[in-house]
Amino acid sequence: MPYLLLCIGCIFLGLSLFGLLNSNVSILEIHTVQSLSEQHIWGLDQIAIGLSRIGGMPFLLFLMLILCCYQSWVKNYKTVCFIGLSVVGSIGIGWLMKWIVGRPRPAEIFHLVQSYGDSFPSAHSLYAATLASLAILLFQQHRYRIPVTIFSMMWLIMMGISRVYAGVHYPTDILAGWGIGLIWTSLLWFWLYQSNVSNNLFSDKKS
Repeated sequence: MPYLLLCIGCIFLGLSLFGLLNSNVSILEIHTVQSLSEQHIWGLDQIAIGLSRIGGMPFLLFLMLILCCYQSWVKNYKTVCFIGLSVVGSIGIGWLMKWIVGRPRPAEIFHLVQSYGDSFPSAHSLYAATLASLAILLFQQHRYRIPVTIFSMMWLIMMGISRVYAGVHYPTDILAGWGIGLIWTSLLWFWLYQSNVSNNLFSDKKS
């Protein structure tokens, strides 16, 4: 599973960089954001606003604190490191890339929610990819791994689409966020666990 996540992440990041550097793709992205802004529906607006509120850095750090406290209590310190480094690293890499690339966001007239920082990559999408990767990797030996994987991917996709719908990101920003989150978390998994998944924290299989 970590190899698959890493490959998918590389594809997403590669596509995002291609789109970022291609003027024709950039023009298409502007039209996409504009078209979506003209199709707003009250119900979808509320969903996008709600996802924006719970998908940001404060919620991510709060969730990380809860998970790390629990894992410390059950003395799974390697997983504490995995969760902490995944989240903190994702935040740091995301905002560093925003500063390096410096891509302006879509025009404010399209914004459905308040936004901070530059556009590339989408921090909300990066955080969603990080959480999805954490869930998929930590539950890959669990009997509920399939529903966990499905829910994680739905969360990742919904968060990304909602950011374009809300008019604060271009599609390539979303792909970059997904790619960075998947790559970073997968590489951490290889570093901390390598191929030893028998120590998986959430495994419920009997040895």
